[in-house]
Amino acid sequence: MKLTRKIRLDPSTNSNYAEFNVKHATLDIKVHFDSKKIAGKVIYKLSAKRPNTTEIILDSSYLEIVKIWINDLPTDNYKLGARKYSALGNALSIALPTTYNDDFTLTIQFATTSQCTALQFLDREATDGKTAPYLFSQCQPIHARSMFPCFDTPAVKSSYTMLADSSYFTLMSGRLQEAKKDGKWHFEQPVPIPSYLVAIASGDIESEPIGPRSRIYSEKPGLQNCKWEFEQDTENFIKIAEKLIFEYEWLKFDALVLPSSFPYGGMENPNITFVTPTLISKDRSQVKVMAHELAHSWSGNLVTNSSWEHFWLNEGWTVYLERRILGRVAAANAKEDGRSNYEEVGEQTRHFASIIGWNALVESCKASNFTSLIWDLSNGADPDAAFSRIPYEKGFNFIFYLETILGGTKEFDPFIPHYFKQFQYKSLDSFEFIDALYDFFKKDSKKKEILDSVDWDTWLYEEGLPPVLPQFDTTLADECYKLANKWIEQSSRGNYDFSEVDIATFDSSQHVLFLETLEGKLAKSDNTVDLVGQLQRAYPFYSQSSNGEVKSRWSSLTIKFGNFSSSDESIELFANWLGTVGRMKFVRPGYRLLRDYVSEEFAISTFRRFEKSYHPICWAMVKSDLKL
Repeated sequence: MKLTRKIRLDPSTNSNYAEFNVKHATLDIKVHFDSKKIAGKVIYKLSAKRPNTTEIILDSSYLEIVKIWINDLPTDNYKLGARKYSALGNALSIALPTTYNDDFTLTIQFATTSQCTALQFLDREATDGKTAPYLFSQCQPIHARSMFPCFDTPAVKSSYTMLADSSYFTLMSGRLQEAKKDGKWHFEQPVPIPSYLVAIASGDIESEPIGPRSRIYSEKPGLQNCKWEFEQDTENFIKIAEKLIFEYEWLKFDALVLPSSFPYGGMENPNITFVTPTLISKDRSQVKVMAHELAHSWSGNLVTNSSWEHFWLNEGWTVYLERRILGRVAAANAKEDGRSNYEEVGEQTRHFASIIGWNALVESCKASNFTSLIWDLSNGADPDAAFSRIPYEKGFNFIFYLETILGGTKEFDPFIPHYFKQFQYKSLDSFEFIDALYDFFKKDSKKKEILDSVDWDTWLYEEGLPPVLPQFDTTLADECYKLANKWIEQSSRGNYDFSEVDIATFDSSQHVLFLETLEGKLAKSDNTVDLVGQLQRAYPFYSQSSNGEVKSRWSSLTIKFGNFSSSDESIELFANWLGTVGRMKFVRPGYRLLRDYVSEEFAISTFRRFEKSYHPICWAMVKSDLKL
């Protein structure tokens, strides 16, 4: 079918990135905990793609520009443009001298300000250890421009040298060198990366090994719990991913468990993945997030979407690889247990995760204004506002659909390493991905006919759910569906016969699916209020669970259908919990839940209590959700 190619430059940058090649970047900074800013220099080795280019334009946002040099000669011939679109910051335009060579060095001295959206400084009282202040960054998608002047687009990738002067242990998204350089923490990143993958964390941080090429970092009080959570699976994940794709390129796969205000489940910063403390569930049930962040080492970090309009390429591929990894882990465990159907078990596990993902996609399509695979971010649209589960799950379903129609994993798997080898170190758009598919399968006329039959435009541009509904294996889901149906049937008769034995064998994902399924079947009535009460009595495990995935689903069901008011203890406990987590996956739906099912006034007053503890990105998104 027809494929409409809407090819354009990244609309989420003010820079003229298409005019230059970045050969190398050096970021040399000092962390000022007292004034809560960083200051220093960024040095770019550049070459112009065309002769006689008259200016270079970089992205900046709320930065103080102190001084600029071109080839070591100072220049005052620069200006910060007006902030035309709030999310996109200011264009930093620097005139180039007529005598410069096509290859040149650009040095910019800068400092961040209190309005920086990429950095969060925590006072020592706000940390787990209470021994030192803490700093961490979050640059994805377009916040690097508030941390240092840059071509803030995933279309530009370069190697980096990173230097940081800090009084406390420091990590950055590169390979830590053995000794400090000139009294600074010194990191090298030889693999080209985009600006959004530049990261820093500094504080009272310690580490433990969790594998032959991995360490886990955190503040000391939680370090042993973090080690236990991840040491069983990390190296196994890497080995499985290498068999599926190819050798891990980044040498070290380390992770840092951040303070609770970190706004995401994880951030795939090269060599030092940042993860939320909500993963430390003390039952290893959330290690799948680590599989996801590891998969980003290939999809996103090595092969990158060329703009945030094609974000699904990063996340759809990563979810696909994550589920393939987890499926192979389940198959290996089943084989070790002597089960002859171990391969089937692996596929059942992958499909079960896909069912939960599909439910998230359905809910996200109801709440988001960006439900197509390729977004339209023109006219200053904020990529953060477009963020949801849609690029993850709709993107996954697109790749799963292609796998299915091309003949399943046996036929599709050889394409995986081919794709990542073809585009490693590069950035690409959706059309280049489709071209790669055609090129790989062109020798097979039947495969080409299959690809020709795909409704590409509907998949890429239409809003809402995918045009083809997936067929998942429901073996592991059926027990959840059966129990939910039993609750609905017995509630209609007012006769309940349930106990914790019903859910004793469920893993955390089955708990999630059961609660989601039951909530989806309920309608507001006096009957449902009674059902919620019976549910609480039968399964006290849910109200006591510290697992964020379970807690959020349980709270959604009970608050929507339990007829609670803001004075109820369970509502206050949930509201207080929102003040202890910064992960937007829980925080944003949590405040919408309070707004829609308790009261807008209560949601706003709760947010006002805790807003200073949230990361700037999370704070801005919740503020928007509550229309403040």
